[in-house]
Amino acid sequence: MGARFEELAWRETPIGAISLRRRRDPALQVEVYEVKLDDEYLMSSLFPVAEIELARLGLAELTGDTLDVVVGGLGLGYTACAALDDPRVRSLLVVEAIEDVIDWHRRGLLPFAAGLAEDPRTRFVRADFFASVAGGTGFDTASDQRFDAVLLDVDHSPRNVLHPSHAPFYAPDGLRRLAALLRPEGVFALWSDDPPDAEFTAALTEVFASAQAHVVPFANPLTGGQSANTVYVARMAA
Repeated sequence: MGARFEELAWRETPIGAISLRRRRDPALQVEVYEVKLDDEYLMSSLFPVAEIELARLGLAELTGDTLDVVVGGLGLGYTACAALDDPRVRSLLVVEAIEDVIDWHRRGLLPFAAGLAEDPRTRFVRADFFASVAGGTGFDTASDQRFDAVLLDVDHSPRNVLHPSHAPFYAPDGLRRLAALLRPEGVFALWSDDPPDAEFTAALTEVFASAQAHVVPFANPLTGGQSANTVYVARMAA
């Protein structure tokens, strides 16, 4: 057993100080890994269910046998690892704005994400996901490649964004720019900490052929009850 609390990494960034912490929870008797932005909690290894379901629900909509997938926002790596668990995934492009987060994985600081950085299908790109979409440059500057799925987990929700520059992405015009990067019948899936949002679902249906908001419940060991996140899944026309 290691120290009860350890700050594994810390760095000042344009959007605030980001840190990775490990602590021993004495009540649950588990090691907990947490990411904070300044004093705000971004993610915790105690609650990985919806991040995993983001990949599973998104990829379940696809019928192809060779899938090229983008994950926007690396974080603790749960979504990216779940995507690689699908044997149909032949390439995984992870778009992450903060180099330090990529470095956490390359240094092996997160034992539950072991193998992600070493998998030959994985490629990390340090870039602002939202700026890449808004600028029309796409995620892969080496080509004009389109993708079968884009799985996004950066902001708390379409209404609760980490930076004001992200907000236009969630309007129909922003979603259209994202849709241009998808192949026919391609999928866009989004994690949200808020309940289903009718206005955002309407924006999705304006752009995509179909859209659905999935409520993902999970056990909350801190409260002893249940909590829930939302995963939106939208699909392009054939």
